Amino acid sequence: MHILSFTTDLGSRDHYLAAVKATALRLIPGVQIIDVSNLIPPFDIAKAAFVLGNVWREFPEGTIHIIGVDPQWSRNSPFIIGVHEGHYFIGTDNGCFSLLFDGAEIDDVYTVKLAGDEDLGFPVKSIFVPLAARIFASVPLTDMAERIESYRKRPSLAPVIEHDNIRGTVIYVDSYGNVITNITKKLFEEVVGRKPFCIVTRKGDSDLNKISGNYSEVAEGEKVAVFTSAGYLEIAINRGVEGSGGGATDLLGLREKDVVRVEIDY
Repeated sequence: MHILSFTTDLGSRDHYLAAVKATALRLIPGVQIIDVSNLIPPFDIAKAAFVLGNVWREFPEGTIHIIGVDPQWSRNSPFIIGVHEGHYFIGTDNGCFSLLFDGAEIDDVYTVKLAGDEDLGFPVKSIFVPLAARIFASVPLTDMAERIESYRKRPSLAPVIEHDNIRGTVIYVDSYGNVITNITKKLFEEVVGRKPFCIVTRKGDSDLNKISGNYSEVAEGEKVAVFTSAGYLEIAINRGVEGSGGGATDLLGLREKDVVRVEIDY
């Protein structure tokens, strides 16, 4: 079975996404198309990397993941194919790949060979999907691309560790209004361990002093701190929803790039 995933900023209002999917259906018989998200904010490669980074390992090996966010070609940002842990990633060398794997090196990277007559106006449709079709047809990567040793690196925003606190940043707010930070479970366990702590949010609230296993460990409408399945510290409201006055982003006034501190009691 051929599985093709899409992470794009194409949205759902216009015809662009349908054109891409129609091309995939035409070129790849029997393909199964999975939308990771087509609502990535325009040109936001960091958010694209975060969203796809949370889910790509759930797919079977051999899946091809198309990243159609800020996909425009230039001499400094060519089209590339990444191969990592048995998965294929097609996109542009704009820094997204370095964020996708949390700074880990990709197993193999190839820059796509262009003949010079390609339609570069809509590369997700005219370049990326045909590349996927050729990979699914078992065309060797070296027939369509050249192996390279380096690709563009974009530094990720890392938490700041001080003597008595971790200063993290909100990196994502999901559709429930749950606030996800860049503080990982691994970092938390290394720095905080079993020491008492409190999580301080933008409004100065500091009554979160435990990590719960799930939302329902607190009463409905109460704040809760959990680690996501991908291992990021999340602050939520049990059964709260953004837009109805009940999400953590609304009630705590937290937005992307806001600071969240974990203060450690020594």
